[in-house]
Amino acid sequence: MCCASIFTFAYLLAPPYVLSSLLALAFRYPNGNIAFIYAIPLIVSILTPARAMPTVVGWLHPMLDYFQFECITENEETLDTNLAKGKNYIFACQPHGVISFCGMCSSVYRDPKHRRVQTAVASSLLKFPILKNVMGIFSLTDASGPNLKKILKRPGTEGSVVIYIGGMAELFKCCRTEERLFISKRKGFIKLALREGVDIVPIYLFGNTSCLSVMKHGPLARISRQLKLSFTLFWGKLFLPIPRDDKLLYVAGKAIEIPKIAEPTQEDIDKYHQQYVNEVVRIFNQYKGQAGELYEGKSLFID
Repeated sequence: MCCASIFTFAYLLAPPYVLSSLLALAFRYPNGNIAFIYAIPLIVSILTPARAMPTVVGWLHPMLDYFQFECITENEETLDTNLAKGKNYIFACQPHGVISFCGMCSSVYRDPKHRRVQTAVASSLLKFPILKNVMGIFSLTDASGPNLKKILKRPGTEGSVVIYIGGMAELFKCCRTEERLFISKRKGFIKLALREGVDIVPIYLFGNTSCLSVMKHGPLARISRQLKLSFTLFWGKLFLPIPRDDKLLYVAGKAIEIPKIAEPTQEDIDKYHQQYVNEVVRIFNQYKGQAGELYEGKSLFID
């Protein structure tokens, strides 16, 4: 619980701390020296880039027990062999959740060499003080198209990337009682995969939407959508920013083979996008019975 709460409290406290530090420095309140001392963590964070720390990620192993984490990878042996031989993949994940504890647990669970696979996030997270350093331990990278193309030209794990397809828009669609994915209009990753000739591994993160509940409306929700960061109100146990210990189940489906097409047509994109959607639905229906009581009566909606 303590390991997981580090990240929820970071999201909760970082924005007001950054704002108060800037105001203290600007107005030298209560005096210049105290304002500077108070702002030291902010200054250090600004000067320090986000840095992957696979060893530190391994120290978070207690999270796996707290969330009763389980990992299922279809064709795991083939996937590991292909990565070792230099084949790269796009790992397409859904749903997003306020904070992807299921995705984080998968990093903790896996072999350290697989922790080198980078996760694409909004550039605003990589620039936001404190948060970029706390979340950056999970090997984050800019989700911009040019950067992803650059990564996908490398071999193996170094050239693979995790992408959250629904993004921040999906965060405000799901809740503990309803699983609603934002996929229909998200086809850019298919076009990217076709142009680079990279296979797609569909991944479903059961429990990602139940650990925390989110305030879906209001000014903070609008700011979150604009910045693509979870700057809205959220809560877990006892209405506190402590994630619920609901079971987390990570399921990686069979890789979808993607041909290399320099200039894919809309028909090409739609064809492979539908294959991806079909795989996501199959994974949900096949494995939801192993995801705990919350999923027994849940249906999947595609937006």
